[in-house]
This record gives sequence, C-alpha cells and structure tokens, in this order.
Amino acid sequence: MQQDQTKKELKDKDFFTEYGDANRYKILEVIGKGSYGVVCAAIDTHTGEKVAIKKIHDVFEHISDAIRILREVKLLRLLRHPDIVEIKRIMLPPSKREFKDIYVVFELMESDLHQVIKANDDLTREHHQFFLYQMLRALKYMHTANVYHRDLKPKNILANANCKLKVCDFGLARVAFSDTPMTVFWTDYVATRWYRAPELCGSFFSKYTPAIDIWSIGCIFAEVLTGKPLFPGKSVVHQLDLITDLLGTPSPETIAVVRNEKARKYLTEMRKKPPVPLFQKFPNVDPLALRLLQRLIAFDPKDRPTAEEALADPYFKGLAKIEREPSCQPISKLEFEFERRRVTKDDIRELIYREILEYHPQLLKDYINGTEVL
Repeated sequence: MQQDQTKKELKDKDFFTEYGDANRYKILEVIGKGSYGVVCAAIDTHTGEKVAIKKIHDVFEHISDAIRILREVKLLRLLRHPDIVEIKRIMLPPSKREFKDIYVVFELMESDLHQVIKANDDLTREHHQFFLYQMLRALKYMHTANVYHRDLKPKNILANANCKLKVCDFGLARVAFSDTPMTVFWTDYVATRWYRAPELCGSFFSKYTPAIDIWSIGCIFAEVLTGKPLFPGKSVVHQLDLITDLLGTPSPETIAVVRNEKARKYLTEMRKKPPVPLFQKFPNVDPLALRLLQRLIAFDPKDRPTAEEALADPYFKGLAKIEREPSCQPISKLEFEFERRRVTKDDIRELIYREILEYHPQLLKDYINGTEVL
C-alpha cells in the first residue's frame, strides 16, 4: 500500500528538477529504483508513446560511476538492434557546466525475464526457442562489434507481453580492442556470480573471449527451461562445485591452462566427477534444446559455439535465417579513448554532455562548429 502511495505522490516537478524539457513528459508511475536513481513510466506528449525515463542523480559524485554511465549511453547509441534496448533521447541539461542529474528516455518494456520466469510455469517449447533466439541474435550483433556484455542475467533482459526480449544494462560491458592486454582489461569483473563463466570464477584463462557471454546465455536458457537457476552458488568455490557436479571434472588439458594457481590446485585435487547427462537432469525437455544447452555451457570456453554458430543449430530450424541476422561494424577505438587515459571529472562531464548532444542534432552541429550558446 505504502509503495502505491509513493507511486502516486511522485510529482513531475519532484522528478524533473529544473529541466526545461520536462513538460514534454507526463509521469505515470515509478517502475524501478536502484543505487543510480529512479525509473518512471511516462507518456511522451509529442508522440503519444509510453517511455521509461531513468533519472540518474549526482552523476559526477564518483568518477567510476560517471565513467560507467558514459560507457553505457555510448554503447547503446552505437549498438542499434531490435534485441537491444533503445535510448530514444537524453534530455538536455539546463547548464552544460553544472548539471548533476541526467534523464535518459528509453522505450518502455513491461517486465524482465526474471519476472517472466517467476510468473510463468507454463512457458511452451516455442517460448523457450524464441527467447534463446533473440538473446543469441543480440549477442551476435554485440560480439561482431567486439563488445562483451559481461553481466547477462534474467534481470538484464527486458521483456514484453508479446515475448519480445531486449538486452539492457551495459554498465559493465567492454569493447575489446586487439591491442589491449585482456588481463588488464578485466580486473574489475563484478558480475552476478550465478551466471558467471567458470573462467571468471578463478581468473582461469589469461585471455577472456566472447564465450563468457555465451556461458551466461546458457545459464539463463536453462532457467527459462526449468524455472530455476542452474548454478546458484553461494561462493566462488561453491559455484565451481555446482558446475563440476553437472559437467564433471574438467580434463587435465583444460586444467593445465588454468592461470590461477589456487583454482588449478582445487580442480586437480577435486574428486573425479563424471558428467551428468542433461536429459537425466532435465527430463521432459526437448532433446534439441538440451543438445544446444550442452554446447553453450561447455566448461572450456573454446568448446562453446559463437553466437552465430549457435544460431545455426538445428534447434532453430525454421526460425533463424543466419544471413538475415545483422552484424555490426567493430566499434572505433576513438569512441573509447577515455578508457585509456586518466580522466578528470570535468573531462567526463564534457564527454557525457557530448553524448547528450547526439540526441539534439542542431545543438550538436553548433557545438562541433564552436557556435553553441552556453
């Protein structure tokens, strides 16, 4: 009851502190709250469509958060695909020099895959297939752009009643440039443990690959099939135990390339476990679905298919047309040069402002020509 009250009491003026653009939107209700701020459903009075507006407050309080926000808005501008959530616009701040909050306007999605799985124990074979197909299509597009999402989980996959899925939350995503040493690249890995590939549980391999996202999609797919998380580990060690309980102890060759000494020792000394056949663990599940799942959750990343290879699996016969699934141009290094140098708060403010102008073409033109009015 209390929450309903909060929803009703959020006035437009409380939400849109000093933003001139605000009168374009009519706030309907709060649909999410997090450490970053608030998400509201609203109506765009210019177009009549429903949108989600994410208010990110005090963007520049912590520089690491500001960089994460910059990374996410930049990636969502560059990755335009039907299975990736779309930023419609970012509202223009009242002052280029002093703004603290930003308002990102997204297309509105009704729910997320976590809610869908929780609320529906009657998902059909067609649901399973269509969900996985859309997630792999998004991955194919992302990976051809050299972007690794790194935090795929049911809550980061938005859903609509018509079964449409869209990947969101690119705050932990990274662009892999061929000249970047991967080990430096991935030191801040903090994604949700249950969907984390084994090579991330113990810093196993010296070079991470897009196969980390493929593993996460496999775990999400298993959850779609059964309604329960596949590997709900309580710690890194417990996570590895659950994974090896199902997949068996990895081969000596796989263990030999594990970089982390503690993880290598743990796997070597682990009692030998045989793999459990998936049809035994998941009776009554389509054998073709299980065969693809087995490939997606191979312990060794080099044994997992790419998103494109997975889309060609017989499981999608009649649904996928490989040549029709779009790829993306690799992202230019220039877009992410801020990742390669020490940046100040003012640098990030300028870069975020520049991103906002991408949604205001005339002002962007003035900015580039040096004729903007400050």
